[in-house]
Amino acid sequence: MGAALATVAVLAGGLALLPMTERGFVLPNALRSSGAPAALDFVGSESCAGCHQAENALWKESQHKHAMQHATLASVLGNFDDASFDYFGVHSRFFKKDSKLFVETDGPDGKLTTFEVKYTFGIDPLQQYLIEFPDGRVQALSIAWDSRPKGQGGQRWFHLYPDEEIKHDDVLHWTKLNQNWNFMCAECHSTGVRKNYDAATDRFATTWREISVGCEACHGKGSRHVNWARSQRSWFGKDDDPLKGLAVFLNERDGVTWNSDPKTGNPQRSVAPAITRREVETCGLCHARRGAFSEDWVPGHPLSDTHTITPLAPGLYHADGQMHDEVYNYGPFKQSKMFAAGVTCSDCHEPHAARLRTPGDGVCVQCHASDKYEVASHNRHEGVTPAVTCASCHMPVSTYMGVDKRHDHSLRIPRPDLSAKLGTPNACNTCHADKSAQWAADAIERWHGPLRKGFQNYAEAFQASWTDRTDAALLLAAVAGEPTAPAIARASALGELRSRVSPTNIELARKGLVDPDPMVRVGALDMLEGVPGERIWPLVSPLLTDPSGGVRIRAVSVLAAVPPADRPASDRAAFAQAEAEFVAAQRLNADRPEARSALGSFYARRRLTADAESEYKAALRLSPQYAPAAINLADLYRQLGRDGDGEGILRTAISSSRQDAGLRHALGLTLIRQKRRDDALDEFRTATELEPDQSHYAYVYAVALHSSGRVDESIEVLKKNLARHPDDRDILLALATFSRDAGNVAEALDYAERLSRITSNDRGAAALVDALRRQLNKPSAQ
Repeated sequence: MGAALATVAVLAGGLALLPMTERGFVLPNALRSSGAPAALDFVGSESCAGCHQAENALWKESQHKHAMQHATLASVLGNFDDASFDYFGVHSRFFKKDSKLFVETDGPDGKLTTFEVKYTFGIDPLQQYLIEFPDGRVQALSIAWDSRPKGQGGQRWFHLYPDEEIKHDDVLHWTKLNQNWNFMCAECHSTGVRKNYDAATDRFATTWREISVGCEACHGKGSRHVNWARSQRSWFGKDDDPLKGLAVFLNERDGVTWNSDPKTGNPQRSVAPAITRREVETCGLCHARRGAFSEDWVPGHPLSDTHTITPLAPGLYHADGQMHDEVYNYGPFKQSKMFAAGVTCSDCHEPHAARLRTPGDGVCVQCHASDKYEVASHNRHEGVTPAVTCASCHMPVSTYMGVDKRHDHSLRIPRPDLSAKLGTPNACNTCHADKSAQWAADAIERWHGPLRKGFQNYAEAFQASWTDRTDAALLLAAVAGEPTAPAIARASALGELRSRVSPTNIELARKGLVDPDPMVRVGALDMLEGVPGERIWPLVSPLLTDPSGGVRIRAVSVLAAVPPADRPASDRAAFAQAEAEFVAAQRLNADRPEARSALGSFYARRRLTADAESEYKAALRLSPQYAPAAINLADLYRQLGRDGDGEGILRTAISSSRQDAGLRHALGLTLIRQKRRDDALDEFRTATELEPDQSHYAYVYAVALHSSGRVDESIEVLKKNLARHPDDRDILLALATFSRDAGNVAEALDYAERLSRITSNDRGAAALVDALRRQLNKPSAQ
């Protein structure tokens, strides 16, 4: 790759940016002060512009520069000339008054109210608008402006949820939690953000150092660099060649080697793979599906140090790793062969303008020979209009936020064969929607032969896990143990093994805990979460002092249930420090029910029941619909013998979220404990109807029916569930025993034999088969 890293780029005008240490810019040894360095601080993009004029000019035209702006007549793109928009009976109006911009729309109580538009968000292909409330909350309107040209369907108001009615009491309503700028958006649309949420008053005092995405959003605080540049201008030398002097100390940088270009005499850089990773981590801050637990992010450091990165999970990714929901680019790109080969973001995207370095396929043929890949023998679409590009097949597009088309950055080969087998999407049928996946797979085989190489080879493992197939553990173990598999895939596979930990795969967790990638270490901790802490303390406790903050707080969470007296004395200080970090991480996000509930569960495992109760209640105050907090609080009350209180909590949550199967199931369990069987059956039935693919709900409902003497109904529920989950062991065992007890021994034997086939080492299943065979006077299978 010929493109230089943004963080160490050398341009003809002089020094683009000094290389960075953990906390700021590094100076050559000869220029370092012998005294303590001054504290780092933000200086603003204007301070950078004087020396870095070329980069500044590119940045000023970028979307980063316009990520967030004060709403003015100049910055607003939408039609505020008394324009209107109707959405499920709500008539919204956009207008101007005294050079200010306003919207009249449904407020937090559902009534039409006038709000001043304070900020704009983005410019292309849409622009959103932000409203500031007296308590410091800033909320993003769900009615946005389509800024595309009219010929592309733009220049109009549209709603981000056009096909569903989002009412004022919905968490997705523009005035509610999931449209809150302070938590959801601020970190990535501004520079130097501090959320400053006060849990005691439920107010925000959020600040930024620069309203948009400026230089220091990516390069870090620049005060030392600016001070040096102002005081050491003479360092560049008297020969008017600053690049020669620059090369002297750039050689100090770990992993970066600067040599003279034999033609020009200018420095050339070669970069070790670890350095290219730093840029991807820097871009990942905002181009990843993640959640922040610390505001002390350092450019170039692993994102896992300060953020929880979403693994490959159903609903977010397809089983093969293609993006499904809006996961942005970081997770997909880290699955790619390009990332594995050392390609980095700025090889394809000019980092200051934030646009492709060259148009169309020109980006790809920087590395991939045009005479091999830009030919009909490769793409097989000669003469097609519009022309098929590299991205058409290898970076298929999905549309988010109504009009925003995003390319999948996993850069994979099309796999219609997987579509035919597993139902995953593929680029071929995106265009050829009238054809079957098998038709596309056959075409690919004719053109390129029967062997599908590919780089991402874990689709079947995740599909097996997400559908609870019996071979899931074996397939996931193969992914987790494959050293050439992408780290994000290995981490995700380890996490999926959480419910399948066994003596045969525990070694995978052991190896994962010492993996160089912190996301894999977190995945290994996820795998061990259900294992009693005293059994895994020797494995996990070293990670209480892991270099990555994300690993430390996950480790202490996994070990939380171990009583203080049972912790080795040598580990107690490390545990206490990691515990403090975990609590601080949740306190940072005390405005979110997820964080309050997570802290409640942590306290519950620590047997601090009063603190746990307080956190769960705080979560429900923030969002009465947040089911996990209600379920966890009800379970806490179960442990305390307060099932009546648990019932009340669950019923209140159900009144706000009637369609949540988990709440209904939990209420059913609570009623069973209170010996109110008929009421419990109603809740179990509702849970099963709301989530028919959740096998456990149907199983519990069937067992409850059987216990009530409704045997035929119980067996019918189990049979319907077995059709959806043919390898479910609990369902098969229940059908075998219930059928046997009902006198249907032959049918019971059939279920028992199926169970025995998928649990070959289960002596209990084998014994059940033998007993049923004896009842039928059949010879033993042995």
